[in-house]
Amino acid sequence: MSYFNHQSRRAFLSMCLKGGASVAALTSLQLQAISSSMNNTELADYKALVCIFLHGGSDSLNMLVPLTGDQRLHYEQSRQNLAITEPMTLNTLTQFEGGVGLHPSMSAISSTFDAGQLGFVGGVGTLITPTTLADYRNKAVPLPNHLFSHNDQQATWMNGREKVSLNTGWGARMLERLNQHNSFTSNISLAGANPWQAGIDTTPYALNKSGVMKINSLTGYQPQVDHVKSIMDRLLSTQTNSLQDAYASRLSSSISNVQHMNTLLEQAPVLTTQFSDNSLSEQLAAVAKSLSISDQTGNKRQIFFVSLGGFDTHDEQVTRQPALLATLATALSEFNSALTELSLQNSVTTFTMSDFGRTLTSNGDGTDHGWASNQLIMGGAVNGQDLHGTMLSQQVDSNIDVGGGRLIPQFSNEQYFAPIAKWFGLNDSEINDIFPNLGNFDTYALNLFK
Repeated sequence: MSYFNHQSRRAFLSMCLKGGASVAALTSLQLQAISSSMNNTELADYKALVCIFLHGGSDSLNMLVPLTGDQRLHYEQSRQNLAITEPMTLNTLTQFEGGVGLHPSMSAISSTFDAGQLGFVGGVGTLITPTTLADYRNKAVPLPNHLFSHNDQQATWMNGREKVSLNTGWGARMLERLNQHNSFTSNISLAGANPWQAGIDTTPYALNKSGVMKINSLTGYQPQVDHVKSIMDRLLSTQTNSLQDAYASRLSSSISNVQHMNTLLEQAPVLTTQFSDNSLSEQLAAVAKSLSISDQTGNKRQIFFVSLGGFDTHDEQVTRQPALLATLATALSEFNSALTELSLQNSVTTFTMSDFGRTLTSNGDGTDHGWASNQLIMGGAVNGQDLHGTMLSQQVDSNIDVGGGRLIPQFSNEQYFAPIAKWFGLNDSEINDIFPNLGNFDTYALNLFK
């Protein structure tokens, strides 16, 4: 207790507030509008979304490659020293000129694909309206801001729209529309704070890769959780202003949440599925552990966020990309096995997002920031064993190349998100409200679910 005797309640709270507390000021009319827009339909089933963000801009055009004919020739001419020489054949239900090959480093997911539990989405990217090369050159249509900027494009993918005065993520907005945001266990991140899970009335609960959290309230002072909470309760019991009182309540609630989550996770079943020791596998192992206690949390809807970095392959791509794609494929295969073991394969959908695709042309040792990309989606409810969207022609100076092998998306990322939101339980009106540019596109052109 001696450490606490040197700090007043006010000083302690001041220290906490300087650590990053934030307050979003909303008018009563805004709050009323948000409340009235919530979906009050009683949800009878359980569903969860797992977002895997590939930080840095994945060269996913080298993940799916043509196999034969002119398409293969264009690919080899454009990719030069980066061309994949021995891709695995994907027997997609939809046929594409030149066929579809998978990067050989991703062999771990081939059986999941063949079983119909994994699909790809081709030629997708940030768009405001359908855009041709002439539109782009003549500035005839509005374009996403800062197209080839990491931070801006990450935000656009996670917000589900261009930046506005009040930014929220489309994952959080879905929870709030479904009125599923009140439980802290509905919104869990294994990769820290992120825009996708940030809402008006919900923020992600941070869980570490080991699953169980520990409370280290102050440096060098690490007693048992119950002892810490009793100290905190006394310390935070009387405040002198509303901001301190609000923060005290939030901090006390956070400690209680940690205790509750730890209790549940300690009772989680031990899975026979073995996860690798790479970062993504460890994150997904923690997600699987959390999903195993979904009955106890009482949530009808949950969202999870995990990430894998290193995809900004300006150099050493020949060695770096195979390792990254192998990690992704291995982690997905293991996670699918765990979901099957938990009998949750039909209730959980896992999907990828990334900053952008990359250039077709090599800079000599890697690729630079591009635009259109390919994404993955996995789950028992998914229309798997197929490539949805399109197999982009990987030809430099084609009618979709804005320069340097940066390809114009043929489907917007909001078209990718819309069927995911539909499966999650939102109605058409809510989906169009969450994704404001959808009216410019065929909303359900991508038939991602059964």
